[in-house]
Amino acid sequence: MERKVGTISRGIRCPIIRQGDDLVNIVCDSVLDAAKSENIDFRDKDIVCVTESILARAQGNYASVDSIAQDVRSKLGGDTIGVIFPILSRNRFAICLKGIARGVKKVVLMLSYPSDEVGNELVSWDKLDAAGVNPYSDVLSLEKYRKLFGENKHEFTGVDYVAYYEELIKSEGAEVEIIFANHPKSILEYTKKVLNCDIHTRKRTKRLLENGGAEVVVSMEDILTKPVLNSGYNEHYGLLGSNKATEDMVKLFPRDCQTFVESVQTRLIKETGKKIEVMVYGDGAFKDPIGKIWELADPVVSPGYTSGLEGTPNELKLKYLADNDFGDLKGEELKAAISRRIKEKNESLVGNMTSQGTTPRRLTDLIGSLCDLTSGSGDKGTPVVLIQGYFDNYTN
Repeated sequence: MERKVGTISRGIRCPIIRQGDDLVNIVCDSVLDAAKSENIDFRDKDIVCVTESILARAQGNYASVDSIAQDVRSKLGGDTIGVIFPILSRNRFAICLKGIARGVKKVVLMLSYPSDEVGNELVSWDKLDAAGVNPYSDVLSLEKYRKLFGENKHEFTGVDYVAYYEELIKSEGAEVEIIFANHPKSILEYTKKVLNCDIHTRKRTKRLLENGGAEVVVSMEDILTKPVLNSGYNEHYGLLGSNKATEDMVKLFPRDCQTFVESVQTRLIKETGKKIEVMVYGDGAFKDPIGKIWELADPVVSPGYTSGLEGTPNELKLKYLADNDFGDLKGEELKAAISRRIKEKNESLVGNMTSQGTTPRRLTDLIGSLCDLTSGSGDKGTPVVLIQGYFDNYTN
């Protein structure tokens, strides 16, 4: 009988993970138990996806505010530093900022506007237009910002992040000066030692600052690349990808992801006899059209994945074929013609009109986004996702 279902994404329930747990076996057991419970038959190219959060937790990859403070002090000195382009987030940045402030005497905090890198709004474009402010060139003091725009609370959290970050820095005993600007070199009028906190534009920001005369430039990925005060660490991403764990602790992005995914794959192949792919995923790569917030606050969607997940989709656009190449066909004749074209397609469709409009993104980014939407970030209790049929097409 012809299969009538394509891609299926299932959230897999797991135990609550603690430091030191054998996550490889917990993930495998959970997936195998779920398959038995739901009568799921495994197939080659099924995908098991594990959220980065439980891997970092099992590794005990945590760091305290004091650890952050000491590393910031050692790399930037303990006097005045610029902290530029942070995202506006109690979960993602506030605890990091506590550590940064604890390690120095003064923070010059430079916020991008009208929004941060991932779309959290400080002030609306309408207000900027009405005030005659050009965010591409104008540098605003806190006094000027308040005079023009007053208090602006985040649409979803109800937090005035300008006031929140100001008080947080002061609470750590540091002085604070806040400015609003969008060119990295603006901070150099205030200090030559800079910590740039942007995520996806960090390489360019660092280059512009170094070429612009900064004495020291450190990115978030350079903090906690090694243990400090017996902390966790991440040699590739440092503080990037970290999340609030407690009021004085962050959970870092996980380490050794490649070893983990390959270990899970080895056991699942042994247990099922099928070539199952495995990946670790964090934030999805998508944008909310209403709140205008881009989900991806991690440095990458997937920090580790097996080799079968390399590359990008190689797909034909069925709508294009139906409307153009086979516009005169219908029914079984149309189905047969499209199926034949799919079977005959080249390994690379770059530049081919029949692939126009298919998603030109990496497989891991697309699959990670599907996983993030499936597992959620709340109380679903499904930090593992089993995806079947993702690589199927119309002919399978």
